[in-house]
Amino acid sequence: MRRTPVTAALLLLIGALLTVLGAGNAQAAGYRYWSFWEGDGGKNWSYATQGPSLVRPDDGAVQGFRFSVSEDSQDSAQPRRAPDFGAICAGTPAKDGTKRIALVIDPGTAADAPDGEKPPALRTACARVEPDASTAEALASVAKPLRYDSSAMLCAISDYPASGCGEQVGEDSGASDTGDPATASATDDASDASDGSGGGPSAGVLAGVGAVLLLGIAAVLQARRRR
Repeated sequence: MRRTPVTAALLLLIGALLTVLGAGNAQAAGYRYWSFWEGDGGKNWSYATQGPSLVRPDDGAVQGFRFSVSEDSQDSAQPRRAPDFGAICAGTPAKDGTKRIALVIDPGTAADAPDGEKPPALRTACARVEPDASTAEALASVAKPLRYDSSAMLCAISDYPASGCGEQVGEDSGASDTGDPATASATDDASDASDGSGGGPSAGVLAGVGAVLLLGIAAVLQARRRR
């Protein structure tokens, strides 16, 4: 059967759309890991620039941990509880020679959990530790056992998850690979209320689809004029 110019243009448009949408899905891979956050003294979280074993917070600090699937620090989901030291440590009075660190431990949602596992409930704790203690030591005092990998990346809190550490997940990830979430490319920002499992196309993909549609319409119109 002979293809008319209009038919050829439509086939070209469909092929281009499938290519763009396929590229969007290829970018969906992320990493499943515990991210580390610090309270800013108010109601907001900021992504920690050092690991919990290196940070030595002052008395009254709030530290947060969130388990989720994300591409890197820029799209990582924040803990779903505000960093409120007064509320978390209300039942733990100050004591000379120690400091109090408020901790928010958020295992995330079922969408982020490894296959066969169910995330435990979000919890808070007030750790009373030595004045020079690190965040990792404060966490260990209230949420043992902790599991780390050979590069000191935090893999599990209170045995969750039971296995794995920073593995890559997503449609094009293939077999689970251990990666560095801090070096992956980011696409979407996560908010305090987000569950961190966003699965829709990115703004770049949508813009690409729009551009392809416009080009396709123009090609069809031009083909019709030539008939």
